[in-house]
Amino acid sequence: MGTADVNDQETIARLYRGLARIRRVEERVADIYPTDKIKSPIHLSIGQEAVAVGICDALRADDVVSGTYRGHATYLAKGGDLPAMLAEMFGKVGGCARGKGGSMHLVGLEQGILGCSAVVGSNVPVAAGYSLALKRRGRGQVVVVFYGDGASEEGGVYETLNFAALHKLPILFVCENNFLAIHEPLTRRWAADQLTERVATFGMPARRIVSGDVFEIRAAAAALIDGIRAGSGPAFLECHTYRWREHVGPAEDYAAGYRARADLEAWQDKDQVARLAALLPDAARSRSTPTSRWR
Repeated sequence: MGTADVNDQETIARLYRGLARIRRVEERVADIYPTDKIKSPIHLSIGQEAVAVGICDALRADDVVSGTYRGHATYLAKGGDLPAMLAEMFGKVGGCARGKGGSMHLVGLEQGILGCSAVVGSNVPVAAGYSLALKRRGRGQVVVVFYGDGASEEGGVYETLNFAALHKLPILFVCENNFLAIHEPLTRRWAADQLTERVATFGMPARRIVSGDVFEIRAAAAALIDGIRAGSGPAFLECHTYRWREHVGPAEDYAAGYRARADLEAWQDKDQVARLAALLPDAARSRSTPTSRWR
């Protein structure tokens, strides 16, 4: 996997379908949310889709992912059941957590989705424990755990990184760094932006992707996962990204004073949904675009 993927129409179509499906679902969720039909808070992944899609595309069906409360993209990219996800958000018994968990607690064990957690950083040690079980099972499975840059400040995350490295667990730690912990920019929280360098001190491979390029993310994840599967132990991937909407809810919040619209526009200029759409011929783009059965 690598730059050749940019010229591989099958790969482009598959990745575009994943990106566009998540974007369309979340835009529709944003439309519905003000009606109060959705019974839980929503944390949208609009703008961040490339991280989940790029990484999950490098996984086997029997691999496992663990997401955050901003987990719609993770759930869908790993093959989660869309009707079950929407039913969960509407508080229906047919939801993936029987309507008890809502948007922040999506789960799908049949699809390898360990579950999402509303408590910052709490999914990280749980995912590591599951990876220990998978290591003992001995089937070559890998766990990918997603967390945000805000969660990187939780002590339990660092304890888990150390435990995973010590026991050579088959787990890929993925930090979706959107530079914001709710309303607090990273520059006000860290004296030095060296998140990847800090993780590397645990003796595991650690990489940073700053471009937001879905092909680069996919290639980096595939290489790290190959090493994990070969028994080298855990690895870490920091992916720069950017959420387009407010922390919780469907609206914009650029007038709140904690971030600038210019930051959004810079990321919109390299939006991977639009980029991959432009790489496909019209007929292929039409075939790759998801249907609107959830509308």
